[in-house]
Amino acid sequence: PELRVEVDREKAALYGLNTSLIANFIRTAINGTTPSKYRVKEDEYDITVRLRKDQRESVDALKTLKIIYNNDQGKTLSVPLISVAEITTDKGPGAIRRKDLKRVVTITGEALEGENPNDVLLKVKERLADYQLAQGFTLEFTGQSKEQDEAAAFLGKAFLIAILMIFLILVIQFDSLNQPLIIMSAVIISLVGVFLGLIIFQMPFGIIMTGIGVISLAGVVVNNNIVLIDFTNQLRKRGNSREEAVVMAGLTRFRPVTLTAITTILGLIPLSFGIGFDMYSFTFSFGSESADFWKSMGIAVIFGLGFATFLTLVLVPVIYLTIEEVRDTLRYNLKKLFAKKAD
Repeated sequence: PELRVEVDREKAALYGLNTSLIANFIRTAINGTTPSKYRVKEDEYDITVRLRKDQRESVDALKTLKIIYNNDQGKTLSVPLISVAEITTDKGPGAIRRKDLKRVVTITGEALEGENPNDVLLKVKERLADYQLAQGFTLEFTGQSKEQDEAAAFLGKAFLIAILMIFLILVIQFDSLNQPLIIMSAVIISLVGVFLGLIIFQMPFGIIMTGIGVISLAGVVVNNNIVLIDFTNQLRKRGNSREEAVVMAGLTRFRPVTLTAITTILGLIPLSFGIGFDMYSFTFSFGSESADFWKSMGIAVIFGLGFATFLTLVLVPVIYLTIEEVRDTLRYNLKKLFAKKAD
């Protein structure tokens, strides 16, 4: 409940008053004003001037409150508040919240245990799709939904910048365009393992944690493929044929690639599934609270890295041979074509 004082601007203007002067006068009468301070040695105390308590709590006293002011001629006049304003009782908000200078009403809610917040949000949007808002009102989904959208945009830009920077460095390093494309294609194809793991464990694609896992996975995949292709190029420079170089490079890199993948996967299993070891009681614990937070990232890296290992040792050499053969074939055909034209 609230007491409203609505000023009649026309009547106030006849008396030479305005809404600002009336509002300040009422504010002084009810809340008080501090015209000066009272000093005791080094301490200062505010001197507050306002109406007595019985007058502040009485509606009749407020109606008969006289507004004292000076007119344009410099005369001091007094006008009862009831003469220039209407005082009514009504209901209003307990607090007025604003964001970007606009009044807002916030409705918050949490998903029940075991429910996916994204699924709940989709249901809410479906229910409110046909809801007719009053004129001047708008509906906006913020909170976790807005944070996820911002995180998705940021991680998407970060992933794109990382891919472009890696590709630029690879082009400079290999002095070639097709080999960096082979390496970058391996990064993209490795996402199949990420989605496969999320499907097996029936988990949604978490924007933040899964996104971080995908970005970190890209670094490992690129590293393994750089070493494999670079070693293949070195073998070809030593005189090995294309097929021999690919086979020898795969055999040589098989052990370090698989060891890297196995150790990384084994290291992420406790983090992803909440497996802990108590050093004091020498007992294992399962299902920690933090496991749900890290699980999406761990699953993404574990399955993505497992698929990327197969990709590095089998699929990338096949792509390498195919592209090299296509390039040699095109080069041979172009030479024959130009030779015929020269004749």
